[in-house]
Parts: sequence; C-alpha cells; structure tokens
Amino acid sequence: MDRRSFLAAALGGAFGGVLSLPQHAFGETSTVRISHGYGILYLPLMVMRDQQLLEKQAKADGLGDIKVSWIDIDGGNVINDAMLAGSLDIAGTGAPGFITLWSKARGIPRSEIIGLGALSTSALWMNTTDPKITSLADFTSRDKIALPGVKTSLSAVVLEMAVAKVFGIQNYAKLDPLTVGLSHPDAMAALLSGKTDITAHFTSPPFSYQELEDPRVHRVFSSAEILGNITLDVVYSLKQFVDRNPQLIRAFMTAQNQANAYIAANRVGAAETFLRISKIDTPKSLVEKILADPDTRFSTTPNGVMKYVDFMSRAGLINNFPRKWTDMFVSELSHRTGS
Repeated sequence: MDRRSFLAAALGGAFGGVLSLPQHAFGETSTVRISHGYGILYLPLMVMRDQQLLEKQAKADGLGDIKVSWIDIDGGNVINDAMLAGSLDIAGTGAPGFITLWSKARGIPRSEIIGLGALSTSALWMNTTDPKITSLADFTSRDKIALPGVKTSLSAVVLEMAVAKVFGIQNYAKLDPLTVGLSHPDAMAALLSGKTDITAHFTSPPFSYQELEDPRVHRVFSSAEILGNITLDVVYSLKQFVDRNPQLIRAFMTAQNQANAYIAANRVGAAETFLRISKIDTPKSLVEKILADPDTRFSTTPNGVMKYVDFMSRAGLINNFPRKWTDMFVSELSHRTGS
C-alpha cells in the first residue's frame, strides 16, 4: 500500500470515513471536511466551527443542510498528505507548507491546489531559558531549538527566513542542525521542565505568551521584528474540489469573513471560543491579551506571501513559483490589495 492509500485508510474514520462524498442534485457536495490546528492562528476557523457559520451561510445561499466535519490536525506535511490522500476538503495551514504543495502539484490536475484566502497574522517568538542567548548569533551547537517540524513547519521556514535576513541567504540553514521536531505543547513542556536538552522554542500564541509567564524564560526575538507582519497561515483546497463546489466555496469565504468580524467586535467572546474549541489550559485574560496585540491580525487578504516565495525560490526549496500572489489564490481575491 502506498503512502497516500495508507493515509486515506488510516485517517478515513476521523475524516468522515468516505472519499467519494454525497452530492446535491445540482452537483455540490453536502458534506465537507475541514481541518484546523491548535493555536490562536486558527481562531477564525474555530469561530466558524463553534457558531456553525458555514452551515448557516450555506443554507442561506440555498445549498440546504450541509454536514461539516471538523478535524484537529497540525503540521504542514501531515495536512498536505491528508489533502492529497482525499481525506480533507479544506485546510488551514502555514503559508510555507501551502506554497510548497502549490509548487509541487502545479499542473497536476488531481493534486493541484488553490488558496481560498489568508487566515491569520501573528508574531512567532523565540523563547529561551538560557540567559546568555540574546540574539540569533548567540546560539551554539550545544543548544536545541524546538519547533513543530524540522525544515517543513511554519516555524522552521520562518526561522530560516529570519536567519537569512541576519546572516545572508547563503547561511539560511545555519541553525537547522539545532532544531528538534516537537509539537508546540510538548515543546513548551520540555522547555519549562528544565529536564531536557531543549534550550529554546520558536512558537506562536498562546504558547509564546504562556512560556513568558515563567521568570526563567525570556524572548530572544519576534519574527515581526525581522520580517514584518506577514500572513502566517492560509486556507486552501484541491482545485478540483473548488471547481466542483463554487457555491460552497463562496459560502465558506463569507463565513470566514463573518468569523473575522466577530473576533474584531467581541474579543471576550472570541477568547471564550478559543478556549472552548482548543481545550488549551490558559487564563481567558491571557487570550484576550493576545487578541489585543497589534501583531495578531485576522484577514482573508494575503499579506507578504511573496516574501516566502522569494526566500523559498532563492534557497532552492521550490522549483515552480508564482509571478504574483494572485496566481496561488481563487480569482475572487484578485481585486484585493494583497502581496
């Protein structure tokens, strides 16, 4: 059994159990499988899930009753493999993972993907328990930096981009040998325990904030300080799914905008939603603090995704690259002032 078939079989139960979804008489699916991760970057999808915004919008648009199956899954490679295996219809993921798959699958009809929009922007923080580390230049071979996936995760690629900015593109992989693959919750536990060789963690909210509650931890740098406030996560789908379900996709995009509006208007309610859906144990006041941070933003308009493309092409991480950001996203976004 090849990897794709194995994934489809292994994930089938959790992802709805079917690869050929039921269709309405007019051709649109009546079941959709959507994934999101665990951190604050996925909050719009959590709001959609909690308030059933897609179901309500689909019904308002004349699609009738649709069933939405939500899957908690993180890690760019895992998400991309699940999408290609036919176990996902729409996914929230890090921009680098999306660009990697877009480049690899470009021109392959059954695998080609397309972005439905941006998801979120925030700052990734490099936190450490070592008082001697105050900059990227202070890391040595004795240090271990935890992040979700070595060389493949959002954190891994953003770290390489920051290193390239500081030390030059030819040295973009300078810190790669120090990185260790751990989920954000496991990495936080390892860093705070002081019982492992993990000396730093490159992470997103709320984990970045939670770690700084410990007086032994300090922040080395923020990704926003080096790279600016660029889109970190996006939402995407297989192009053939989008082509077959245009009304559903429009309903999804509308629902995501509704979720963003809710977050902007009701910070307390959004914080409660995050805690309810993510099941992360942290004070609501801390989540509200994160949402008040100007570096934390939720918009469907991509911002700075071509910075990833520029870096990844110069570093030789992708072979096919878009001429402009709109090449990677649905045409409904083409009138926007993105980048």
